[in-house]
Amino acid sequence: MTYRLAVVGGGNMGAALVGGLLNAGWSAGDLVVVEVLASRAAQLREMFPDVSVTDVVPPCGAAVIAVKPPDVAAACTAAAAAGATRLLSIAAGIPLATLEAAAAQAVGRKVAVVRAMPNTPALVGQGAAAISAGTTSDDGDMAWAESILGAVGTVVRVPEAQLDAVTGLAGSGPAYLFLIAEALIDAGVAAGLSRENSETLVTQLFVGSAALLRERGEPAELRRMVTSPGGTTAAGLRVLDEYGVSGAFREAVIAAKARSIELGQS
Repeated sequence: MTYRLAVVGGGNMGAALVGGLLNAGWSAGDLVVVEVLASRAAQLREMFPDVSVTDVVPPCGAAVIAVKPPDVAAACTAAAAAGATRLLSIAAGIPLATLEAAAAQAVGRKVAVVRAMPNTPALVGQGAAAISAGTTSDDGDMAWAESILGAVGTVVRVPEAQLDAVTGLAGSGPAYLFLIAEALIDAGVAAGLSRENSETLVTQLFVGSAALLRERGEPAELRRMVTSPGGTTAAGLRVLDEYGVSGAFREAVIAAKARSIELGQS
């Protein structure tokens, strides 16, 4: 049997993709998950009882490479040897040239490879991912990759040189937002609220603000809409400006981008 898609690596992101594809209408029989850790494989069988789970890459038409960076090259080689003509790698930092070389090692020719940088909100179907085309990937290959990642969120196309910036912004970005959520919850408690009420209010603050941003766009305009001259929001924003919060976020993204470059080079 030849599977339509092998997801090589059954960690959180691999499982999120399988769940997203099933929700998008894929047949469980079209998918196989390759997971070498027996305990995790057992969990995956419970999560997706109709999806095959194995510890070796079976014959497949395409594969998602969702293993840790040190295991990526071997996974690409195994997937190509199993017949995959398209590979989508979601491993951070591993460049297209390395992915293509590993795949070619198995079959003696280049395999269509797409490199992606997704983020953790994909776990709830709200991810933000960027994809870059390999040297032999055409528009059909990119559309295929978009259909996979689009099952768990939004996808944009960028040149590979911009993937490190995507990593610094969207890849690491959820941690920045969670840090803000922690700080706001603590601030609410310091201002006199119970922790339970502060957590409820901050959670909905993020949900509602994200929905408003998605619907209307233009965050600067939305910020001005909330900020009355001389009002409470203006007082709070003035303090954030004094502490250089905007500049701190800019430097955080740049630092994360620089670290992504270092990891790719190593």
